[in-house]
Amino acid sequence: MVRSALYVPGNRPELFDKALGGMADVVLLDLEDSVPPREKDSARAAVADWLRTVSPSGQRIWVRVNPGPLGEQDLAAVALSAVAAVCLAKTESADQIDTADALLRAHEPYPGAIRVCPLLESAAAVLDARTIAAAPRVARLQLGEADLCAEVGITPGADELELLALRTQVVLASAAAGIEPPLAPVRTDFRDLTALRRSTEALARIGFRGRACIHPAQLPVVNAVFTPDAADVDRARALVARFDAADGGVVLDDAGRMVDLAVIRRARRLLGSHH
Repeated sequence: MVRSALYVPGNRPELFDKALGGMADVVLLDLEDSVPPREKDSARAAVADWLRTVSPSGQRIWVRVNPGPLGEQDLAAVALSAVAAVCLAKTESADQIDTADALLRAHEPYPGAIRVCPLLESAAAVLDARTIAAAPRVARLQLGEADLCAEVGITPGADELELLALRTQVVLASAAAGIEPPLAPVRTDFRDLTALRRSTEALARIGFRGRACIHPAQLPVVNAVFTPDAADVDRARALVARFDAADGGVVLDDAGRMVDLAVIRRARRLLGSHH
């Protein structure tokens, strides 16, 4: 379960070990926006060198690579055994994922070792989200809203309702493709944790199951929002057990209401996210 992914600038190798030892479910080493152009090559080398020193950490290490030819160099350098996924910045179409797939096949430690998490940052990307979600290796989508808002001309208010249609489209595309729920966009104001909680809870209500973070202070809030309540887990477990024991018969919940398959699917999903 990926509740939180912490961006770590690829040109700050002194932060890598600290991030891996922290609260983030995923450490997302960044070779794109957080790295100045003059430091791209040295950052790529620093990330690759560090990746060779760490043992595979489950699904905990991802790398965000640049778009275009620079990204092809990134992919060739970081397709190492410690990497669970690569995040393709500014993904516009499934063709870009096909290119990444070919590069990964040429460099990864074994076939299919590294998954792809496209980052949708434009109107074209969001409108093509379903095709992108169905492309090879895609594990989950991510939504990047800074560039998207600038392109479309959206100025979000405090409740962020202006972004609801875009966010929902990415959730629906993920569900239609049968991949993991998408990773919610970063909130750049890392000091206002109350606003972060409110925003993250709203994202959870529409189907996001994790969020990218830019500062360690955001991690406790994001992890808490996406951690199922223990009482809800217990109720879901009991409901599923009752349903399985009924073997096709009528099942009632604790309030005497009939339970249909949609309720059971929701309960199973909650139990799956708990693990």
